[in-house]
Amino acid sequence: MASEQGMSGIDLREVTSELCEKLPLWIDKVYQFDSRTLGIRLNGENKARHQMIIEAGRRAHLVKDMPEPPKNPPQFAMFLRKYISGGKVLAIRQHGLERILIFDIGKGQRVYRLIIELFDEGNVILADENYTIIKPLRHHRFRDREIVPNATYTFGTDPTSSVDVMAAMMKTDDRELVRFLAIGCMLGGTYAEYICRKTGLDKTLPASSANPEAVFEAVQDLLSQVMHAPDPVISKKHCEPVNIWGGQDSQHFRTFSEALEAFYPLTKAEKKTAEAQPKLNREERILKYQKSAIKRFEEKIEKTESVVAALYENYQFVSAVISTLDSASKTLSWQEMEKLIRQKDSADAKKIVAFHPEEAAVEIDLGKRVKIYVHEGIEQNAGRYYDIIKKFRKKKEGALRAMKTTLPKKKEQKRDFIPMKKLWYHRFRWFVTSDDVVVLGGRDASQNEELVKKYMSGQDLFVHADVHGASVVIVKGKTERMDEVAQFAASYSGAWRSGHFSADVYSALPSQVSKTPESGEFISRGSFIVRGERTYYRNVPLAVAIGLMLEPHTAVIGGPPSAIVRKTPVYVELRPGQFEPNDVAKKVLRTLRQKVSEEEEKALKGILNTEHVAAFVPPGGSDITGHHES
Repeated sequence: MASEQGMSGIDLREVTSELCEKLPLWIDKVYQFDSRTLGIRLNGENKARHQMIIEAGRRAHLVKDMPEPPKNPPQFAMFLRKYISGGKVLAIRQHGLERILIFDIGKGQRVYRLIIELFDEGNVILADENYTIIKPLRHHRFRDREIVPNATYTFGTDPTSSVDVMAAMMKTDDRELVRFLAIGCMLGGTYAEYICRKTGLDKTLPASSANPEAVFEAVQDLLSQVMHAPDPVISKKHCEPVNIWGGQDSQHFRTFSEALEAFYPLTKAEKKTAEAQPKLNREERILKYQKSAIKRFEEKIEKTESVVAALYENYQFVSAVISTLDSASKTLSWQEMEKLIRQKDSADAKKIVAFHPEEAAVEIDLGKRVKIYVHEGIEQNAGRYYDIIKKFRKKKEGALRAMKTTLPKKKEQKRDFIPMKKLWYHRFRWFVTSDDVVVLGGRDASQNEELVKKYMSGQDLFVHADVHGASVVIVKGKTERMDEVAQFAASYSGAWRSGHFSADVYSALPSQVSKTPESGEFISRGSFIVRGERTYYRNVPLAVAIGLMLEPHTAVIGGPPSAIVRKTPVYVELRPGQFEPNDVAKKVLRTLRQKVSEEEEKALKGILNTEHVAAFVPPGGSDITGHHES
């Protein structure tokens, strides 16, 4: 059954049946609306016209209304038009119950295969008669197959093709029957349950012990019902070609494509509106472009931040990959290394999904594909991504400045708050300098140890207040704002607890920091020895600002006032004083809440709370010196 995530193999079987009923067909035009959505206009006999929507990895079916095509067709749409526009559709078929739809198209003396994949990320692939790929929408290299030009497109075994094939597969399958049907036969969970109930077989029975003839017959009956006696319905959160459970609250449709079109409404960005679009003046067009650019920058920043988080969350594994491949590359070619890794059957080896010999890099599957340069350490690799983040933050700031001069401010509408995604370093003390460099500090002795041993690299800077009981501070990159770093180190130190208003701070290179004591000395947990020359910052004033950041993401942030002021519309400044940290956190929270409306306060309930404010309050007594609006 179709869900919001996409169509199943059974759903595709019914769509294939509907399409075949309309043969013969001819390809009129191919459109591409975005990176994964295509449309095909089809001509039939007696001037019949049909429209098909394809959303790679999700759905493919006929529709009454297509999205408005772009004025300048993308390259892939133009490529398909060149090869198949005007061609006759010779056949339309599905491979077994796989979510793969195949159009055989004859044009001139040649036959082309248009292959539409609705599983995983999806794809649309043009191949020749022998399934040699001419061009895919997306290039992919998997462990067992390649979707690139000149590669041969291959299919898996279809367990529903005959009772003998199904019996052979069941005989060697040690899974439960319901799992064999859901995954091995690609029926999905709902239809697998239905087959077990129809055959009267216990779904927990091992597939190897079940009667293959009974199972095969039940599957064929279901497929026959789908193709010859469909009853398309939308029920709850699903769309089904047959109403197998007989629900009374289902909405019925004449065809499955009509049901799918209702179930998958076009997005506002895609939908062809009946009313004429209002014309935009020059300023409005510029503003629209700037907003679109800012959105792209934010998406790029968020995506890159998630890559950095994945790197540090898989620190040990990534470090092992770098060390192993760096060492192996000294005696083996990249082709030899790739061959050896492809031959391994371990889970770790399978995580290496692509090789880039020309860059001495590999792509690793860490829940997302991350490119790693094997001759660089993990911090240097992370640094590459931090550079990308800084670049796009600057682009975004430039676009925001330009927007202010484009149009006069309009009446503010209701805000949409997007919570800041939790990043790998948020469990430490942290802030981002005015020139966008991440600075980390330990909350206790254990975190001090962890920062130095696990996260400090040769490109970083070690900073520490010259007092007893201070956070280890690590600067993750080069910054021109050492005044902010020094103030951060001084404020989150014993100097604040002692009621001092300033402190001395020093910095050193990672190579100067050691855990090895001199003979007869003892180094406690969280403490380190710094040898050699240090750079001192004298009489650094203690101060911390805590504010509410609203854009691009919403979060409570804290740190040196000069680093916080540009990111928050309102913030509270603290100095060493008499009130306990918990009381201070509550007072700061009340002040920040006063600066938002009641409606906004409700929307910010999960963000603007005591816990998030308290995370930035220094240890020891504090006074609120005032609140500021920027």
